[in-house]
Amino acid sequence: MFPILDVRESLITALKSSPQVLLHAPTGAGKSTVLPLEILKSGVVNGRIIMLEPRRLAARAVAARLAEQLGEEIGHTIGLRMRSETKVSRDTQLEIVTEGVLTRLLQNDPMLEGVGLVILDEFHERNLQADLGLALLLDSQQALRDDLRVLLMSATLDNQGLSQLFPNAPVITSQGRSFPVIREYHPINPNKLFHKEVAAAAWLFLQQEKGSLLLFLPGVGEIEKVRAELASIVSEDILLCPLYGALSLKAQQQAIQIAPEGKRKVVLATNIAETSLTIEGIRLVMDSGLERVGQFNPRSGITKLVKQRISQASMTQRAGRAGRLEAGVCWHLFSEEQAERAAQFSEAQINQSDLSGLWLSLLQWGCHDVTQLSWLTLPPAPAIGAAKNLLAKLGAIDAQGKLSIMGQKMAELGSSVRTAAILYKAQVAKDESVLQLAALLVAIIEEPPRGGECDLRYYLDRPSESWCRRATILSGRKINASIGQQTALISKWLPTLLAAGFPDQIAKTRDNQLRYQLSSGLGASLHETDRLLGTSWLIVPLLWQPENSADARVALAYPIDIQELQKDCTELFNEQETVEWDEQKGTLLAWKRLQCGQLVVKSERMSNPDKADISKALVYWLKQNGLQQLNWQEDALQLCIRCTLAQQYFPEFELPSFDESTLLSTLDEWLEPYLIEVTNKQKLQQINLAELLINRLDWQQQQWLANMFPTTYRAPSSHDVSIHYALDKPPVIEIRMQEMYGEKTNPTVAQGKITLTVCLLSPAMRPLQITQDLGAFWHGSYKEIQKEMKGRYPKHLWPDDPANTAPTRQTKKAMMGAK
Repeated sequence: MFPILDVRESLITALKSSPQVLLHAPTGAGKSTVLPLEILKSGVVNGRIIMLEPRRLAARAVAARLAEQLGEEIGHTIGLRMRSETKVSRDTQLEIVTEGVLTRLLQNDPMLEGVGLVILDEFHERNLQADLGLALLLDSQQALRDDLRVLLMSATLDNQGLSQLFPNAPVITSQGRSFPVIREYHPINPNKLFHKEVAAAAWLFLQQEKGSLLLFLPGVGEIEKVRAELASIVSEDILLCPLYGALSLKAQQQAIQIAPEGKRKVVLATNIAETSLTIEGIRLVMDSGLERVGQFNPRSGITKLVKQRISQASMTQRAGRAGRLEAGVCWHLFSEEQAERAAQFSEAQINQSDLSGLWLSLLQWGCHDVTQLSWLTLPPAPAIGAAKNLLAKLGAIDAQGKLSIMGQKMAELGSSVRTAAILYKAQVAKDESVLQLAALLVAIIEEPPRGGECDLRYYLDRPSESWCRRATILSGRKINASIGQQTALISKWLPTLLAAGFPDQIAKTRDNQLRYQLSSGLGASLHETDRLLGTSWLIVPLLWQPENSADARVALAYPIDIQELQKDCTELFNEQETVEWDEQKGTLLAWKRLQCGQLVVKSERMSNPDKADISKALVYWLKQNGLQQLNWQEDALQLCIRCTLAQQYFPEFELPSFDESTLLSTLDEWLEPYLIEVTNKQKLQQINLAELLINRLDWQQQQWLANMFPTTYRAPSSHDVSIHYALDKPPVIEIRMQEMYGEKTNPTVAQGKITLTVCLLSPAMRPLQITQDLGAFWHGSYKEIQKEMKGRYPKHLWPDDPANTAPTRQTKKAMMGAK
């Protein structure tokens, strides 16, 4: 009997009365393969049930197990809907869905007509699509479907802040069904080859214990290396079965099913095997303690695969797999101390993912601000900003950030934003063969090859069955291998299709060898043995970022003729008139350049450019090379600092921004009109920046600034002393000590909000004391300075009570003469 049945009645009661219900059920409780059928039988749900499984492999296995209990095939009472597979019918009452399917169902029908319950399984994995699906479901519940029920099921609910998001939701807790597991720590040597150390430990484990072994490894590369190493040392009765998402269905089934009689198996898996997936016959678990996760960089737009230590929750999940069927043993290949230092829970995927697809979905939903929805984790602003930039480049949004017609069509395609742009481009071509080619191209990009070859032509010429199957679904037409062998079709259309989805990943060689620059400005490189080596221009639909390299690595590319691409995709190219300095001659050189993003396609010297064109070109050059190319004298720098401080201390008084980014973006307003006669570097350096910048302020603003942040301080000696402002420390004045006699406190600016630092100088203008408290100085360390200075500068006044002595700029003799 499954433990989940003990809470069946309380769960069904909760579903009757509550829009959201939280179920905490550890591994083995039966929450995925038993509970959905119990809910179905109860009749508590008025309509179909949709259950979201975050992983395709688990979704297929769960659907098969549920159907098997009913004595049916998938597609009758139990349905399955995923990216490349749909098995549903009018008899389907419980539908297992994965990836973005739930989101698409909601987009197509926000009311989810005919659906009474949505179950989000394995919610502790914090899958991006689960977070998005939950946000849309809650919005639908609040606005359209107060009768819709949402059940969140997870092995670890307490860490996710769900009680804050759902303060009134019932929490049902079930016990897990598991046998005792002995957990041992066997650290491997970090200075030796990882795959050899793991294989040796696994073979030792198998020799000491009976039963089949589940071995958790960070990624496919490690799986293949460890498998090859084990193949050379294990006995013949041991089967080696890899398990990861990109494997064929047949290979996955071999790993999941029980080993034949007289055999044992070693299942080498990624973290795909941590939770709902049942792997038969496992009694032993070996945990490398590592996983490979994607970390999206909003600045580069590239997702970097990082190998990292798993969380303590994942360690517990992995160890628990050894106790599903009988008492088991788990070896952790790291120390207990390392386990204790690990994070308690895994990071939510929404915090480290490319959110371009999420933002497209939100726009399609009618949401233009993430705060309009209820989130467990608010999508981070930098990733949303990067998403908006990418969608603008692809043409999916207009200048106001709203969905364009193209964006609306892309959102309906149910693909990633880049591949959706490719499919849209093919659709508007209204050519069936182009659509078929685009579908095959997208299928390859979605499940990229894992071989060392990165020339896309190689894979188009010999597509796999799974690619053809996916392409058939995408195009709605039967796709066979011959479509990728139509040379004329490919040469004419493939560059255009790729450019539609990857306009920022057109690449130009830097050295006619390995290194390239992308149109986005990023660097990339080929492997030194790649057949595309030395190709002048590429489009790169697949990049990956090595952990210790500035350049991204090209994983999939197609060689292009840049002139032909210019004819077919004129929108990707623009002419720029630029100016450069001839450092030897000190004169300006004007160029007209054809550019693709940041890549120069063609350049032409402008022999006699118009002065207005030179001004515009100079502005462009400054924007590229920075404001440091101008002659920044102290008065101009001080003006910028004073205005910036004014904004900090008096935000209610509106002043223009004087930070570098604002000045760069407004060069055409404050600088360009004064560049009309500038033809060489000498004239550029002669521009009085302070004079131009002060004109950004009107008369009232100038007067206010001079009053609040004056440039000089009138000393007690009636002498004006310059005030030197800084952004990271208080303003400073430098003045002879004798001129500050009689002052008991430091002077201030900004209505007393800022105290000036006083640098007191000797008669020879050398620093004697820097202070922000004159009164304390006069009564303290002044005595020591007085002793020394009386002997060194006897002609000057060094009174015993400087705080009550009149200030002076004269020597003692001159003072006597004046009397």
